[in-house]
This record gives sequence, C-alpha cells and structure tokens, in this order.
Amino acid sequence: MAEINGVGRSRTAGGVLVAATVATGLMAGTFYVFACAVMPALARSEDRVYVDVMRDINEVIENAVFLPVFLGALVLAGLAGWQSRRAPGRWWVWAGATAYALAFLVTVAGNVPLNDALARPGDPAALRERFEDPWLAWNAVRAALSTVATGCLAAGAAARVRTMSWAASGAVRREAVPGSPR
Repeated sequence: MAEINGVGRSRTAGGVLVAATVATGLMAGTFYVFACAVMPALARSEDRVYVDVMRDINEVIENAVFLPVFLGALVLAGLAGWQSRRAPGRWWVWAGATAYALAFLVTVAGNVPLNDALARPGDPAALRERFEDPWLAWNAVRAALSTVATGCLAAGAAARVRTMSWAASGAVRREAVPGSPR
C-alpha cells in the first residue's frame, strides 16, 4: 500500500469499490427496468401469457451474465466495506454494502419464493393473483435499496478521491518548499 501524506492508498481497494459501485448500479438498473417497463407491459397481458412470460424470464435470468453481477455486487460491496474500515468515506461504503445486502436478502426471501411458486402448475389466474402484487412490492423495495447502495458506494468513492487529492496536493506543496518538514 502506497502512503501519501499519512493517508493509506490502495489501488486494489479503490478498484474493488469502483467494481462494487458498478455492480450495484447494474442491479439497481435491472430492478428499475422491471418496475418501469417489463412489469407494466406484462400487466396488459392475459393471465396465461403473464405467467408463461414470467416463468420464461425467471428461467433465463439465471445465466452467466446476470448471476455473477447479482452475487458479485454482494461480495464486492462487502469486500469494499472491509477494505475501507480505516479509509475516508468508510461510513458511506458500509451504508452501501448494508443497503445492497438488504436488497439481496429481499430478493432471496421475497422475490425468489414468489418466482418458485409461480413455476408450479396451477390455474394461471390464481397463480398471477398470488404473485403479481407482492412481487411488484418486493421489486420496488430491492430497486430502492440497490439505488441507495449505488449512491452510497459512489459517495464513499468520492470521499476517498477528495481526501487522496487533498493529501497528494499537500504532499506536493511540502516537497516543493525547500526545508519543509515531511
């Protein structure tokens, strides 16, 4: 870890924080698109179409693009929180990691069980009745939490950059003045 004016700086920690911010942003966007476009479009469909399309979505979303980002956002945000324990902006990073952990929990405990129930055989109208409103509500919660996570992680990164820039500029000024203490 390089030191600038007594402030620890790690390129790896900064990279993890940026990756966590991007991953949580991608998840926030995914949940937002469901809330703003996918689900309102499906709401116009007949029950059979609604159930079939949601089943298809739930099947295809478990893929090599979505799952690494969904799980990676949790791991990266947690790692960024741990790495920032003594860094500027740590409270923002911890808040972001916590918010995404809650979004992850909402998905696992709220949306996934609803998806699993929708996959079971049954009357499409009855399946939709039990699925649609709770799924929309949980999706709104996880979209909001993921958005908060992204904002908090970005604020933590900005605080780190501001502090590093300030520290580096102070170090440069001291080195430029002959006889200044180091």
